[in-house]
Amino acid sequence: MTDNDTHTTRGRSTGGRIGLIVAGALTGILALGALGLGAGALWADAEKNDQGYLMTDNERFAAGTHALATDNLDVDLDGAEWLVDSGDFGKVELEVASEADEPLFVGIARTEDVRSYLRGVDHTRLTDLDAVPFEASYRRESGDRRPATPARESFWAASTQGRGIQALDWRVKDGDWSVVVMNADGSRGVAADVSAGAKIPFLDELGWTAIGVGGALLIGALTLTVLGVRPPRNRPPRVQVGGAAPAAA
Repeated sequence: MTDNDTHTTRGRSTGGRIGLIVAGALTGILALGALGLGAGALWADAEKNDQGYLMTDNERFAAGTHALATDNLDVDLDGAEWLVDSGDFGKVELEVASEADEPLFVGIARTEDVRSYLRGVDHTRLTDLDAVPFEASYRRESGDRRPATPARESFWAASTQGRGIQALDWRVKDGDWSVVVMNADGSRGVAADVSAGAKIPFLDELGWTAIGVGGALLIGALTLTVLGVRPPRNRPPRVQVGGAAPAAA
């Protein structure tokens, strides 16, 4: 074997080993991502409440007016109505708890109906919300009219009232929506701890599938890395057959 052949073979061997190591590292990153996704999905599945909802932490909302209403919640399913109309996917829940002994009302309705109901009523609008850290922004809408008893109105898409913890279940629909929290008699001074949740029924399957894929990718990454770092085996030199015979002594 000539020196040129030796250098070429060594160059190809080194390049192939580097390629295996790089491929192993990239596969390892994908494996860690899949394992993290699977662990997160299984953790979230274990955090569901008894009704199967994955809930946020309780946060305090308060206003000294007759009602506390969210700004317009624009829901645009963009042709995915079939997804939320089938099974549990697309269901949301609000859990609202009042520390006072007075019954509390919680309802969700079309924004135009809520604005009509609260027109001329001293109420507070929730205009912005930051999750981490939690911070709520409000705007007061002044008025001198006392609102009608909310439970007697017929425009609510979903509503509930009572003492203690109230759970409002609603299936998401296209349109502009607002959530309203009030004292059941419409009196001033609204204060409640609120958490929101959604049903995501496939978290368990997603978690175990992602862990399985991540485990397979991790094995592949280790295999590629071992092949890349393992030193090449020495090959016996090639014997050149034929050619000129050696001169006789």
